[in-house]
Amino acid sequence: MTQIIVSESALSRIREVRNKEQNHHKFLRIAISSGGCSGFQYIFSLDDKMQEDDLLIYSENCENLVVTDSTSIQFLEGSQLDFVTELGAQYFKVSNPNAKANCGCGSSFSI
Repeated sequence: MTQIIVSESALSRIREVRNKEQNHHKFLRIAISSGGCSGFQYIFSLDDKMQEDDLLIYSENCENLVVTDSTSIQFLEGSQLDFVTELGAQYFKVSNPNAKANCGCGSSFSI
């Protein structure tokens, strides 16, 4: 497994979504792509198939809960994934020590 911390609130939200979807085989995929206002952006999606170059970030009871790909991991190493509830908003948040700058909304970063 890679060195990314997944908070209990993020795990709880992933389990909640899986239960709501009634598909316990889905997992949260975190990917990095170019774009956003700072150069790179975080992409979150639900997936049910592991790709050949996927890396496991967090597994529980032999079930994958969070994965990323081998390209994205170089940007995510040492990060923390959290699920935040604020006034009128809920979202996954990545605290990334590799980012030199973040945009105001927190969905993109630069290195």
